Amino acid sequence: MKKRVDFRRNRQQPSRLKRWIHDGQDAERLEDAATSETVRSKGDLSRKRTVTDASAESKEGGLEAREGMVVAVRGQFVEVDDGERVWPCTVRRILRTRLIRERSPVVVGDRVRFGIVSEAEGVLNEGVIEQVRDRGTVLQRCDGRRTHMIAANVEQVLIISSLPEPMLKPHLIDRFLVAAHAGNLPAMICLNKADLIMEGEAEAVVERYRKLGYAAWTSSVVTGAGVDELRARLAGRLTILTGQSGVGKSSLLNAVQPRLMLKTGKVSASTEKGRHTTTTAVLYKLEMGGGVIDTPGIRALDVAMVPLHELEMHFVEFVDRVAGCKFADCVHIHEQGCAIRTAVEEGEIDPDRYASYVELFEELSAARQR
Repeated sequence: MKKRVDFRRNRQQPSRLKRWIHDGQDAERLEDAATSETVRSKGDLSRKRTVTDASAESKEGGLEAREGMVVAVRGQFVEVDDGERVWPCTVRRILRTRLIRERSPVVVGDRVRFGIVSEAEGVLNEGVIEQVRDRGTVLQRCDGRRTHMIAANVEQVLIISSLPEPMLKPHLIDRFLVAAHAGNLPAMICLNKADLIMEGEAEAVVERYRKLGYAAWTSSVVTGAGVDELRARLAGRLTILTGQSGVGKSSLLNAVQPRLMLKTGKVSASTEKGRHTTTTAVLYKLEMGGGVIDTPGIRALDVAMVPLHELEMHFVEFVDRVAGCKFADCVHIHEQGCAIRTAVEEGEIDPDRYASYVELFEELSAARQR
């Protein structure tokens, strides 16, 4: 099925007239141009282009139509699993053009419609993505002024941090929680490498998040602690794993399902920073049902996609207390009669969590002034 759609903005205006006559040149060409026929388009139809509607439930343009889920994006190629096999696909140019504003026309987790390209010998070996279905959920981060989509249609976020090697960063965990809330995704927290610290050393951190209603636990690939709980929470759901480099995401997935045999790396002793072993987001199916999206490590997370006035709602301990503030536009930093600051002073809100809020508020405020 074909339909008419608008051109891109930079194609709306006609090309500028070329100057054929310059000083010292023959004017004969101008006379020829004046007597030649010109055709000018009229009406709205001339300002549109004809494209194939990939949503039509039939074979389009000689391609066998199928549906599947994106499991990896590797440069110009997208890997799509249709339930039978994984197809290497390209993205139709018109689709990239129409989704250019999103900067992420296709991401891992997307449900897509694609056509299979047949070679002369009848071998089916490649696809062309024609349509991206509407996304249910998204996990995003910012990179400068651009919003980068990490994954789509996931059901939950698992934030993995390590206790040592690299050092625990509670403020980074809080940023991941804000990003998860902004995408309407439930979040869990796993503190890995528990075998490298004294018993009970991580309980304060775990309890901080459990009090807020998050599932939180410690784990160790060496001792096997926490692996069964991780396996149970992943079963039957599509989960995205995120965290900084070197925390052991790939190692934990290998412990959950040894057949994955994912590449793992070590943390630098001098910098205490992990090295990237996962270079692109990849979706893996799990034998117990569901799947996980393993993502490259993130050392810093910009959540500039969150509107400044909505930041408070992404800190769950703030939500029920905001109504108690003296001023309706209270930002919970310097105002008198602030219910949030009072709760921090009385020990009802963790000071580190409040510090994360202040840091993010000031960061978002500075971004708005640029």
